[in-house]
Amino acid sequence: MNIHTLVILQARMSSRRLPGKVLLTLNDKPIIYWQIKRILRAKSITKLVVAISVHPSDDILANYLDEIAQEYIRGPLDNVLERFIQANKLYNPQSIVRITGDCPFVMPEIIDSVVNLFNETKYDYVSNVVDLTFPDGLDVEVFKANILEKLMNYPLTCAEKEHVTLGILNRKDDFIIGNYSNNKNLSHYRWTVDTAEDYNFVSKIFANFRSSEVAFTFNDIQRFIENNPGINQINRK
Repeated sequence: MNIHTLVILQARMSSRRLPGKVLLTLNDKPIIYWQIKRILRAKSITKLVVAISVHPSDDILANYLDEIAQEYIRGPLDNVLERFIQANKLYNPQSIVRITGDCPFVMPEIIDSVVNLFNETKYDYVSNVVDLTFPDGLDVEVFKANILEKLMNYPLTCAEKEHVTLGILNRKDDFIIGNYSNNKNLSHYRWTVDTAEDYNFVSKIFANFRSSEVAFTFNDIQRFIENNPGINQINRK
C-alpha cells in the first residue's frame, strides 16, 4: 500500500489521570468516535489508522473499533514510536500526521492548514505545538515518514519512545522544524481531556453542538465561550 498522508491517531485505555477516557461518551457516542469523524473531514489526508496497544486493557477499544469498522494497528503500550513504525511499514505513506486520543475538538481545518504548510515547504516536521498559540487539545503534528527510520539511529530515551515526536523536537539541529501559529495566543485554554474536570468542560460544549458534532469549528467554540464566560472556570485549575 502506498499513500500520501497518513493520520495516526494514538489511543489507549490506561490513561493515568482519567482511565478509559477515549471511550467516555459525548452526546451518546465515545470520544474516539467523534475524533475519527472529525479527522476524516480534513481534505488534506489520505487515510486514518488508530494505533492502540497490545495490552489487555485495550482489548475493549479494539472491539469498539471493529464495531465501527475503523482500521487500527496494535503495538507496545509505552513504546508508541514502535506503533508508528509498524503503521509506516504497513501503509508506506510519504508523510504522517500525529494526533492523540485526548483531543475531541480536533479541527479538520487546522489539520489542513498544518499539512498544507508542510507540503508547501521543505520542513521535515511542522506542528502547532513548537510555539504554543492554540488551546491545549488542538495539537496537530506532521512529519516526513522516513524520519521514523532516522530516529532509530539515535540513542532514544524512554520518553522519546513514548511521545514519538519528542525525538525530533530534541534534535532541532538535525531536522528542519516549522510551526503553524494562531493569530491570537489562546494557549492558556484547556480543550483537552486529561481529567474529570476537562471531561465536564468538553461535555458541556458538545451538548451545545448536539446534531452538529462533526461540523462545529474553532470559531464556533470561541463564540460559545465568549457568550458563556463561566464555562472556562470548570477546568481552569
